[in-house]
Amino acid sequence: MLNPVFVAYLFSKPLMNMKHAYVFPGQGSQFPGMGKNHYENSVFAKKLFEKANEIAGFRISDIMFKGSEEDLKQTKVTQPAVFLHSVIAFKSIDNIKPDMVAGHSLGEFSALVSNGVLSFEDAFQLVIIRAAAMQKACELTPSTMAAVLALEDSKAETICEEVQKQTGEIVVPANYNCPGQLVISGSLKAVEIACEKMKAAGAKRAVILPVGGAFHSPLMEPAKEELKSAIEKTTFYSPTCPVYQNVAAKAVVEKDEIKKNLIDQLTGAVRWTQSVQTMIADGASAFTEVGPGKVLQGLITKINKNMQVNGVD
Repeated sequence: MLNPVFVAYLFSKPLMNMKHAYVFPGQGSQFPGMGKNHYENSVFAKKLFEKANEIAGFRISDIMFKGSEEDLKQTKVTQPAVFLHSVIAFKSIDNIKPDMVAGHSLGEFSALVSNGVLSFEDAFQLVIIRAAAMQKACELTPSTMAAVLALEDSKAETICEEVQKQTGEIVVPANYNCPGQLVISGSLKAVEIACEKMKAAGAKRAVILPVGGAFHSPLMEPAKEELKSAIEKTTFYSPTCPVYQNVAAKAVVEKDEIKKNLIDQLTGAVRWTQSVQTMIADGASAFTEVGPGKVLQGLITKINKNMQVNGVD
């Protein structure tokens, strides 16, 4: 539910001068028991969970409600679980519609349901395909990701370029989460070397993350091709409001451009800092994170401490 104080804030502002952005989390926001409250308290939510179980071919709701943290960490489970929770949370909100939307990585699919570009069924099917394709791509090459703290983005970018030339292996910036927090992605060897160089260049920390592969890097090319094939067979509709996509970091309203950006996202960087900054420049003065966790609320506050942020889970 929306915080009553936040709702009061929304309606105390001159509506014509304010834009409300809805943002949707990605992989990493899952937790045991996620979505159970919606299932038990909403007939509509229960129907959507059962529809998801049917599409998935297994009872993802049982894993969400009863599974362990380890069960939920499997990419093939995590992505559809976070998507499902987020969309159900969005559909539980009454009377407030977004002026703009964005999603962090996987969250972009939830965002595209919220602004009418994709139906729930089509988006969920694409998420299932995406998760399975990414899992397969992870198994092809020993690869990983690392969080880099308190180092300028430009320095991190330069180091990635240098390591690629030095090793002939891939390492690239993958997630621009907020100022001072960047995630790099690539082969295990290249990421390890880049981490050492970044610490030597002044990074407060450069830590390998417990993930199964190099998301948002060229190593996801096999998954990209598989997802592209599925996306090209899927009906995309005109959006009810702009979506600020990860690879573009700007408002997008054309269906074909939305489709292309969604495909390119698998091998391209998540430009979250840039996306939020552009949304603010375009008039956003309030952000609501819709889905499990509070990760995006924290990042938005670090990007601009003056923003009004809230969550619906």
